[in-house]
Amino acid sequence: MPPLPRAFSRLSWFVSLSGIALMSGSASAATAPFGSWKSPITSAAIVSDSIRLGQVAIEGDTTYWLEGRPKEAGRNVLVRLDADGSLQDVTPAQYNVRTRVHEYGGGSFIVAAGIVYFSNFADQGLYLQPPNGPPQHFRTDDGVRFADAAIDAARSRLITVREDHSGDGHEPVNTLVSISLEGTHAVRTLASGADFYSTPRLSPDGRKLAWLSWNHPNMPWDGTDLWLADIKEDGSLDTPQHVAGGQEESIFQPSWSPSGELVFVSDRSGWWNLYSLKAGLKNGAVKALHSMKADFGEPQWEFAMSRYGFLPDGRIVTSYIRGGDAVLAILDPETGRLQNIKTPYREIKELRIGKDFAVFLGGSGTESRSVVRLDLKTGHSKVLRQGSKLALDPGYLSIARPIEFPTTGGATAHAFFYAARNKDYSGPVGERAPLLVLSHGGPTSQTTATFNPTIQYFTSRGIGVVDVNYGGSSGYGRAYRRRLNGNWGIVDVDDCVNAAKYLVSQGLADENRLAIRGGSAGGYTTLAALTFRRVFKAGASYYGVGDLEVLARDTHKFESRYLDSLIGPYPEQKALYESRSPINSTDQLSSALILFQGLEDKVVPPNQSESMFEAVKKKGLPVAYLPFAGEQHGFRAAATIRRSLEAEFYFYGKVFGFTPADTIEPVAIENLPGE
Repeated sequence: MPPLPRAFSRLSWFVSLSGIALMSGSASAATAPFGSWKSPITSAAIVSDSIRLGQVAIEGDTTYWLEGRPKEAGRNVLVRLDADGSLQDVTPAQYNVRTRVHEYGGGSFIVAAGIVYFSNFADQGLYLQPPNGPPQHFRTDDGVRFADAAIDAARSRLITVREDHSGDGHEPVNTLVSISLEGTHAVRTLASGADFYSTPRLSPDGRKLAWLSWNHPNMPWDGTDLWLADIKEDGSLDTPQHVAGGQEESIFQPSWSPSGELVFVSDRSGWWNLYSLKAGLKNGAVKALHSMKADFGEPQWEFAMSRYGFLPDGRIVTSYIRGGDAVLAILDPETGRLQNIKTPYREIKELRIGKDFAVFLGGSGTESRSVVRLDLKTGHSKVLRQGSKLALDPGYLSIARPIEFPTTGGATAHAFFYAARNKDYSGPVGERAPLLVLSHGGPTSQTTATFNPTIQYFTSRGIGVVDVNYGGSSGYGRAYRRRLNGNWGIVDVDDCVNAAKYLVSQGLADENRLAIRGGSAGGYTTLAALTFRRVFKAGASYYGVGDLEVLARDTHKFESRYLDSLIGPYPEQKALYESRSPINSTDQLSSALILFQGLEDKVVPPNQSESMFEAVKKKGLPVAYLPFAGEQHGFRAAATIRRSLEAEFYFYGKVFGFTPADTIEPVAIENLPGE
């Protein structure tokens, strides 16, 4: 299959002009086998200098954000930065600011008048914390979780999403409720009947409430409903009005302008663009604020995600994704004029707007995701908190380059390519570097070009990496996102395979040393690629899905019908689930496999990895399994992150025949030839 000229030109520019020799180091570099290069980017440095940055909030000139700290077993700490520059942890050591609604959480805290209201992970209880005092417990119900709150100051209450696991039903019940901040903290149901709720948002005058809902089998990026209701004198809701959305229209982040106009993101055009409900138009008609082939929204995997906000004069500061990269801009909703703001960031999330500034999580090709404050008057930006303090000599850094490549059916797919690079080493003459293909989770998610220490761990040791935004990924419009519908385990696998083949055809990878790795849904793609294709010699699955039937029967409510769109309704399509499950076709496996699993994982239970391990072991292929007590879906503890990364690299060394320069604790590998 011939390469796409546009994709080749981008990669050729990289090879010829970047000053990076893809298969060698500097002129004085030592020659050593790929994979054996010594690197300063160690697993210890990655976890000791890295934190997971999450939800951001602004109140006045004070900024708040969450830090997931590997050194503290992944505990989420709420941090506050005051206008005078003083930085402090808000929540004491015994608290973990994290909700388990939908299992993925998000929207775990809100701030009003200096008081923080948050969900604590251990008991899923609600707490309030004054500016200069300890947290005060005010609501815990057995089996009940809360997320994504709004403050109704006029009625002294929270309005929030409740997920109730206490009933006798086969799945929890989701509702929209109010919780009084006074007396017994009484709970009152405001909206019920839908399978899911999110984003309750009050109008500036406190008289109206907007929110989203959706029902099985939809996920929020498939179709959601936007509702609007007046709030009655007694605090209940008047008859809700359906504003936008439906089975085939995804609404994201409804918000109120300073003048009381309801704004939201919709993909009705095929792209997530901004719209408003214009009160002055006939029947409250919806108006497009700026039509563009770019995504101003993203899949609502977590609560309280934010991609835009308002300046006091009503202009909208927003971010959008085009060509895989994020762009910051200011939109005038009256004229529709969009003015881009130049920044070095290729990823912009958690965008919050102050009086004349913006705060967001931003990541570039050379800097990890950080909390950034941007002065909208001067354009100057300041990093408030770095996600990683890992300081690197540029000679060890591989910069992501976007590539487009041909894939099955004459389609085009997208990825970011990172060449093996270390200023101290060159590979043997005529030898090509091994290649590691990354398959992101979701699968309706997106990988970005933000600096990722894990990727640099591999590239600085002589392993090339390609991070694939396969069909089904977000950021490229609704049609691209829907490529995976009915085709999970096919389109994603084909795109990962074709990314590897494309780089081999360009002379940038060794076709005999190709590996694939992924977590969660990306773990399924990894297992499916190893089972149903003959391209990869090794793979690493992090809490991946091996048995689709088990996933359909044994997962949490939020994703319990996700497979209806990705594969088909179950059990009606039982045969299809069986045929696409790697666990049922281990006779087709011919590759080495290492599996990593959290033993407290409720999204992909441990039995998935355990069954796959036993099946591969029985077949006689090299296989290793590393379970981790206390870990859930996505590793958070420093020791786990270190061990899994080193074990994975050790495994590739045994399969590809190189000896790592690092001293790594050996991994027990079953059926390893010669051992």
